[in-house]
Amino acid sequence: METVEFLLSPFDNRRMANLCGQLNEHLKQVEERLGIELRQRGDRFSIRGEHGAVKVAQQVLDILYRSTSIEELSPEKVHLVIQESGFDEMSGDQQSIPASSQLDIRCRRVRVRPRGERQIQYVSSIRDRDLTFGVGPAGTGKTYLAVACAVEALEQEEVRRLILVRPAVEAGERLGFLPGDLTQKIDPYLRPIYDALYEMLGFDRVAKLIDRNVIEVAPLAFMRGRTLNNSFIILDEAQNTTIEQMKMFLTRFGYGSKVVVTGDMTQIDLPKHTFSGLKHALTILQGMESIGSVSFHSRDVFRHPLVKSIVNAYEKNEQSVE
Repeated sequence: METVEFLLSPFDNRRMANLCGQLNEHLKQVEERLGIELRQRGDRFSIRGEHGAVKVAQQVLDILYRSTSIEELSPEKVHLVIQESGFDEMSGDQQSIPASSQLDIRCRRVRVRPRGERQIQYVSSIRDRDLTFGVGPAGTGKTYLAVACAVEALEQEEVRRLILVRPAVEAGERLGFLPGDLTQKIDPYLRPIYDALYEMLGFDRVAKLIDRNVIEVAPLAFMRGRTLNNSFIILDEAQNTTIEQMKMFLTRFGYGSKVVVTGDMTQIDLPKHTFSGLKHALTILQGMESIGSVSFHSRDVFRHPLVKSIVNAYEKNEQSVE
């Protein structure tokens, strides 16, 4: 255990109140997440805890205080800065907050910055490789970052079309009773992709691009027999593809195209005794040139801290069952 004292400058009462939060909620959040004792008087801070945690806490407070000059802090912001620190996977005091600004995804309406080591690896792989697999639990940013990279590529005219694909694993009784054709039936399951597109392009522009067929949203079955050139293709929920479907999909893209495949192995909805095409593909394609694969874990979850605890609980239960 060690104790470190330091100052945050320049001192400003308004910014300091922003940093501490209502009833010191932001400081308490840092204490709980990093397992340290934090004391503050004016611009003077005292941190007591393990060496690595103390160092990270000082970094986090410094980043948050700099942010107070341009924004109102929230518990979510504090959570994200702590998550970016890499504290959950640090060894000793070797891990520091990764610099990711050079990998910012620049869209016309928003700028998206990958958070944490694996998101940085993921975005780097998408940009550098023709095919990237992003596998991991909910809340790790797999789909959102893939859509952001796709929009950036479209706006920079690196591709001509965006094609968003999802397997229709419920295409039996439940999906059959929904109104509309198969495309309309599949739309609700692509809502996370639509929401990301609306944020990055705006509702009206997305609607126009869909009308012009620049953005195409399609069930996986509609990919058969096609060759997709100069396109950015995202296959979401890929854990629910069969081996045959995955093979069919991966042989669709042509020259000038880029493919991102996302999935969560803990949420496979395929019938029993049906092997996941995503799991099979990751096995047989491992090590191939121009193919990247990034595996996210519970510590990479950037939603509410409780989500990470829930994911850990399910993983622990599944391991005990096995």
